[in-house]
Amino acid sequence: MANGYKSVKNPATIKAQLEKLKSRGCIIEDEDRARFVLENINYYRLVHYFSVFLENKGRYRKGTTFDNVMRIYDFDRLLRSLLLTALEEVEISLRAHVSNYHALKYGALGYLNDSCFDVHHNHKFFTSKIDRLVESNTGEELVTHHMRKYGGAFPLWVIMELFSFGMLNTFYSDLKTDDKKAIADKAFGIPYRCVEDWLHRLSDLRNMCAHYNRLYANSMENIPKQPPDYDRPLTDSLYDHIIILKRLYPRDDTWRNTFVMRLEMLIMEYDDVIELEHIGFPENWREELA
Repeated sequence: MANGYKSVKNPATIKAQLEKLKSRGCIIEDEDRARFVLENINYYRLVHYFSVFLENKGRYRKGTTFDNVMRIYDFDRLLRSLLLTALEEVEISLRAHVSNYHALKYGALGYLNDSCFDVHHNHKFFTSKIDRLVESNTGEELVTHHMRKYGGAFPLWVIMELFSFGMLNTFYSDLKTDDKKAIADKAFGIPYRCVEDWLHRLSDLRNMCAHYNRLYANSMENIPKQPPDYDRPLTDSLYDHIIILKRLYPRDDTWRNTFVMRLEMLIMEYDDVIELEHIGFPENWREELA
């Protein structure tokens, strides 16, 4: 044991990685292509997709091929990209609703006053994060303009452009209950407790997508809060996170004609290798999401 660390696995050559896959029953028809893939995609990342096919004694299901696993990998990659685009619209819409409401009620700089938040709000921590955001974005035109012209005074609708999705959600969660209710009703027509919870769940989903985590045959960490008008109990499946994404998405026509259409095309393209149950999709998913 060197430097006080516990011993870890030794690094393996690409050849050894291929042999390991074959020893577990993976069929590799084109070794040159497989070698190229492993040179460009970390084995540790890919092995998460192969794990879907693992059976007893560490062997893959009969008929598992390298090409099919890579098709699932590509499906997952494209699904993440599609979801990130939809999540972006929810995030941008929320920024507008929250900043417009809060600034009109409390003033452009009202967010700097802790009395404009709920009692559980940690204002010292919040303002320190604001300072770090400004410091880390000193090269951005948005920051340099307000530093030069306004002495570093940033109206809420400006500084909120620097917020991460997680920080935006925390801002909403820290508002007074009446303010959260008003924003939730105007923006979404949904109880504020659902909005508050769903935004955190979608932030988790966004983080998974942004960090290229596997969505296929994987569950989320938490179950979204049950909406009052939805009969089936929600679960920790990807599908149920898409259900709440639909409820917060700002444009119904774009959701139906763009997101759902592209999702259907993606599923059709990879229907020879994917199993809908591995992403929690029921048979009637088209009707429910449209």
